[in-house]
Amino acid sequence: MYTTDNNGVLNTYATEVPMYFAEYPTPEEKRNYAFQGAVAVLLVTFTLLTAFSVS
Repeated sequence: MYTTDNNGVLNTYATEVPMYFAEYPTPEEKRNYAFQGAVAVLLVTFTLLTAFSVS
């Protein structure tokens, strides 16, 4: 998308998105992140064990 100023000069700079501040995760979100991490570790461990047992 191209924009021009009042003089018709082409503006090719990227548009800036509005800035927002991150919020600290709630205890429920922390539990969800821990659960997702545990599931990921189990999945990777199971995949590696399967690969080693097959080879």
